[in-house]
Amino acid sequence: MSPRIAACLAGLMLLAACSSDNGSANGAGAGAGAGAAGANGAGAYGAGGAYGAGAGAAGRAAPGSQEDLVQSAGDRIFFDTDQSTPNAQARETLDKQAQWLQQNPAVRIWVAGNCDERGTEEYNLALGQRRANADRDYLVAHGIDRSRIETISYGKSRPIDPASTPAAWAQNRNAITSVR
Repeated sequence: MSPRIAACLAGLMLLAACSSDNGSANGAGAGAGAGAAGANGAGAYGAGGAYGAGAGAAGRAAPGSQEDLVQSAGDRIFFDTDQSTPNAQARETLDKQAQWLQQNPAVRIWVAGNCDERGTEEYNLALGQRRANADRDYLVAHGIDRSRIETISYGKSRPIDPASTPAAWAQNRNAITSVR
C-alpha cells in the first residue's frame, strides 16, 4: 500500500473516531486522545483532545458540541466493580448532563458502556450494556427524550488505560456520553 493511501486511511480512521462513535468516546470512540483522563477530561475516548477543538476566542467550545458537553457537564461517569448503578458522583455528572441536554434540545447523544479487562467478553459486553442503559435511563427519568439517546456496549475492548492495575481498572469501568 502506498504511503499516500495509508495516510488517507489513517485520516479517515481519525475522523471516524471523532464522530458519532467516539463513545467519548469514555470521550466514547477509540483513540482520539492519549492516556487516562479524569471524570471530565478527554482521554483515549476523548472529545478530540484538550478543549481547544471548536473553541472560540475565549476558549469556550461551540454550544452543543462535544467540547461544550465536556466543559459544561463532563462526558463520563465511573462505576464500581461489577456494578451498573450510578453512584452519587456519577449522578452529579448525569444531573449536569441532563441540564446540558435540556439547554441543547437538538443534540442527540451516544452512550457507550465500558468495563475493565477482568471477566469474560460475554460478561463484560452485558455489563457494559447495563451501564450504558443505566446512564440513558437516568437521563430519561430527568426529562430527556429517550429517542435522543443511543446506547452501545464495548465491554472491555476499548480501555482508557491498558494497564492491569486497580487504578487502570477504575478508569475503564465507565459510561461515556458523546454528541452524535
